[in-house]
Amino acid sequence: MVKLIKTVILIPILVVLLTGCISGQESGGTKEGESAPDFRLQSLDGETVSLSDYHGQAVLLNFWATWCGPCVGEMPYLQEIHEEWTTRGLALVAVNVGETSSQVNGFMNYYNLSLPVLLDTQRSVSERYNIIGIPTTFFIDKDGIIQGKVVGAFPSKESIERYLEDIIP
Repeated sequence: MVKLIKTVILIPILVVLLTGCISGQESGGTKEGESAPDFRLQSLDGETVSLSDYHGQAVLLNFWATWCGPCVGEMPYLQEIHEEWTTRGLALVAVNVGETSSQVNGFMNYYNLSLPVLLDTQRSVSERYNIIGIPTTFFIDKDGIIQGKVVGAFPSKESIERYLEDIIP
């Protein structure tokens, strides 16, 4: 009986760790080969930033939240990518879903992260991108076309770099 209870408890935990934090029902999603929808959000510095500001650059667009364990787990890899790939033409944009600037600033300070974060406090952009689980990452080429989409956390920096090869010449 104890073994059955442990199994019932462990299976959902493993599913979340391997796939990400599910936040809703699947409703299609933004697809590879389509133009990435433009948006305007506030950065942690209070600046208004649009996706179109990055036209001509490859973009790694990551949707995440501080309460999502898999999101927290991949943050060090995203930070490394930000530090190493921005000089190669990549713009890394991390969109926090549904949290306040004070929550996100506290998280960024605690983990000593400096990658750029935009705040989707009303969840309008995540809805526009049909985000069904976080983390979700889009790989967008310099022309604004989605070349890849990954739902779930990356297990390593190298796993992210495999997708970057498709959007950075």
